[in-house]
Amino acid sequence: MRVALDAAPLSLSSGGLKRYVSELARALKETFPEDEFALVPGAPPPGASWLDRRWWMFGLNRELARIGACVFHGTNFEAPYIPLRPSVVTVHDLSPWLDRSWHSGAARVRSRAPAVLRLGLATMVITGSSAVRAAVIERFRLHPSRVVAVPLAPAPELHRVETRPPAPYLLYLGAVEPRKNIGTIIEAWRRIRPLVPIDLVIAGRIREDAPAIAPEPGLRVMGEVPGQDLPALYSGATAALYPSLYEGFGLPVIEAMQCGTMVIASRDASLCEVSRGAAVHVEARDAGAWAEAMLAAATRPDWAAQWRARAAGRARDFSWTITARLTREVYEEAIRRYAF
Repeated sequence: MRVALDAAPLSLSSGGLKRYVSELARALKETFPEDEFALVPGAPPPGASWLDRRWWMFGLNRELARIGACVFHGTNFEAPYIPLRPSVVTVHDLSPWLDRSWHSGAARVRSRAPAVLRLGLATMVITGSSAVRAAVIERFRLHPSRVVAVPLAPAPELHRVETRPPAPYLLYLGAVEPRKNIGTIIEAWRRIRPLVPIDLVIAGRIREDAPAIAPEPGLRVMGEVPGQDLPALYSGATAALYPSLYEGFGLPVIEAMQCGTMVIASRDASLCEVSRGAAVHVEARDAGAWAEAMLAAATRPDWAAQWRARAAGRARDFSWTITARLTREVYEEAIRRYAF
C-alpha cells in the first residue's frame, strides 16, 4: 500500500495538528515497513504551472499520480475535489462551526469542508474521539459506517522525570487562543494565590487572536517550549490545567498523564472521554470550582498522588502504534469502498 499524507500541518511551529501528522507518519512507517507513506505538500510548489496552482482540483491529483499513491489522507479537513482515488479525511473537531470567534481565519474550512464530506469526496472520515464522531455524523448527515474514531496518543519520549522546580506551579500547556478559556484559570489562580504560594505557568504557541495576558507576579507566560523540555515541564507541575470550552481530543491532557501529572480539566465531552475518570473535571467557566480544585491539588498531597497514579494508568491505554494500526484499517476500508 502506498499512502500520501497531507503535510500542511507540519508548517506550524507547534501544536496538536503538527504533532498528529508527525507522530502518525512516524508510527505508520515503523509499524508497517512493507508499505510506503509519503508526505505531500498542502499547496502548489513555487513555479507551479497554472493548472497545478489549482492544487485541490488538479495539482494534488497530478502529484498523487506521480508518486503512485493508492489512497490520500487529508490530515486536516482536506481532500482532492476530483476523487480519482480513495481518500480519508481527519476532522479533528467542529470548532470552526460552533463559534466563529474561535477561528477568525477558518472561512475556507467552513465553506469547503461540508462539500468534501457530504458529497463523498472523502471516502472515509477519521475523528479523534467518539464524541466528535457523533457530532460529525449528525452535522454533515454522514452514514455512521463512513466515520471512525481513532484516538491520538502522547509522544513516546514524554515520560516522568525527576525535577526540582524553584517554586511550585500549576501548568497550562497548549495553544493560547480564544476557546482555550485561559482567563478562567488565571482568575481562579488569583483567588488561591493569597492562600498558597504557587505560580501559574502558561506555555504554548500564542495565536494572534488570543486574549491579552497582563504580566503579574507569579504568572509566567513562556510561549512555545522545545520538545525536549516538555517532560520536565509536565513532571514538575503540581497539576496540569486544561480549561478548554471545546475539544476534539485534548492531546496535552494525555501527554500530562503519561508524565504522571495530575490533570484538572473542563467537562468537555472529548476530554471526559480521554480521561475516563483519571482527571478531575470541573465546569469550564466556573472559576470558583477551578480555584477549589487547584487549592486541593496544592495542599492535599495524598489526594493529588492518587490522581497522579490514575493519570499514569490511563495513559498506558494510548500509543501511536495503536493509532497507526487503526488508521491503516481505515485506509483499507476506504480502498474497499472506492472499488465498489
